[in-house]
Amino acid sequence: MADFFDLHRPTLEAAVSALACREYWTPYPEVPSGRIYGETAKAEGESAFAALLGQEFDLPGHPGQARAGAEVSPFGPTLAIRYPAATPDELIAAATAAAPALAAASPETRVGVCLEALARLNRQSFLIGNATMHTTGQAFAMAFQAGGPHAQDRGLEAVAAAWTEMTRFAATARWEKPQGKAAPIVVEKSWTLRPAGIALTIGCNTFPTWNSYPGLFASLATGNPVIVKPHPRAILPLALTVRVLREVLAEARLPADAVLLAVDEPGAEITKDLATRPEVKLIDYTGSSTFGQWLRDNARQAQLFTEETGVNSVVIAATRDLDGMCANLAFALSLYSGQMCTSPQNLYIPAGGIETDKGHKSFDEVAAGLVTAIDTLLSDPARAAGVCGAIANPATQARAEGTAAKGRILRAGAAKGEPGPLLLAVDANDAVTGEECFGPVAFLIAAKDADAAIRQAATLATEKGAITAALYDTDESRIGRAEAAFAQAGVNLSINLTGNIFVNQSAAFSDFHVTGANPAGNASLTDTAFVATRFRRVMSRRLAA
Repeated sequence: MADFFDLHRPTLEAAVSALACREYWTPYPEVPSGRIYGETAKAEGESAFAALLGQEFDLPGHPGQARAGAEVSPFGPTLAIRYPAATPDELIAAATAAAPALAAASPETRVGVCLEALARLNRQSFLIGNATMHTTGQAFAMAFQAGGPHAQDRGLEAVAAAWTEMTRFAATARWEKPQGKAAPIVVEKSWTLRPAGIALTIGCNTFPTWNSYPGLFASLATGNPVIVKPHPRAILPLALTVRVLREVLAEARLPADAVLLAVDEPGAEITKDLATRPEVKLIDYTGSSTFGQWLRDNARQAQLFTEETGVNSVVIAATRDLDGMCANLAFALSLYSGQMCTSPQNLYIPAGGIETDKGHKSFDEVAAGLVTAIDTLLSDPARAAGVCGAIANPATQARAEGTAAKGRILRAGAAKGEPGPLLLAVDANDAVTGEECFGPVAFLIAAKDADAAIRQAATLATEKGAITAALYDTDESRIGRAEAAFAQAGVNLSINLTGNIFVNQSAAFSDFHVTGANPAGNASLTDTAFVATRFRRVMSRRLAA
């Protein structure tokens, strides 16, 4: 049996260090380059993806005799891949059987398995990139990065956090209490790490690996069997992940059923059945607040770690770089057609306009600058396809079309089947701005003034949730007020972003993605709270001989 822990110890130590210092670090290059991944890696990834189409997906030893799968690429082709489809009873039974051996394994063994699996997944990044592209609608460059190296970063971050928590305290101790003239009391103590129980990871359609890896790897590293439940439209990236993990578990002489795949199809979902089973003690969920609330109401036996619906805002109060601001926001609004949990939706602009490096600009002039920047960005069809990708779900396209009548159209975009966002001008008290409108839609909102805009955006984050917020301003006093307001609202704030850094981005080992401090989610990737309660310490003590 390979010693995966020793093999990957340098990577783990570097990850633990990066976790603490929060500086830039990654072991997984994000550039899909043949110089990095091998000159044949791109072609091999494409061939491996093509070989899966129309076939039965092989997961040796996985429970379930039935087959399921109805994925259709947002770019057109039907994948026609059929996956093992076990019943909830079969999945729970298999996970329960695997649990004792996984719990008995040392933290080093479990962490070693996770590290080796991540290394193998990194080598498959071109395959996973193609799988992500054709299940989410992301353009390939983004699918490679988000589905591959960036997701692997988040998985490794969770493993490093889990390792830190599992090794924070001594595993054994000799406890001596003086008794004056009498002999001291001497007690030998030891602590066992007891996993919480079966974990359920509920994947999303748009970022199946990026959002699933943190909970999946945190649970597995801390000794909890994991049932991976992909979104029916985005099974393949997580099926590939489960296959790699099962292979590594078997090589480590641990039960492969410590990681299982739960596949269903639209109209025959099994998520609710699994989520409410008494054996399931951990649930990681990314998706709508509607189903998040259902989980809170019904899956009361489990700890929930959620990322949910939110309304992300931008306050445009002033800028020293009007063109740079507009270009930055154009990309942020257009990227993956607004189908990111970090995409901005509400843009607050003082009704009287703002001061810029090009003089005073009215509300309409700022709006026109944004429209021009988006149109310029997307003027080349190839570049537009690379930025916007495809709409993952027909309901998202329908939502954009249905929203067009709810404001003054500044840019039709996706509402007319064209690349890029629909931009609407609306009033500050318009109800349409108070809910998430997921997809390529953004509202330009006329606020009374900059401070009113800050208050409105922060209040909305407090009440409805937000994962990101952005501010453009030149007044340091007002910037300070905004930092305090958004901190109180529990939303991460980006200030005066221009150039090649965007509000959409969240970097592993540095950014805590989601704060867990507003309704957009109750967990943060990846802080102590995300991993620490996935296991408990149980003591055994005896008087020393």
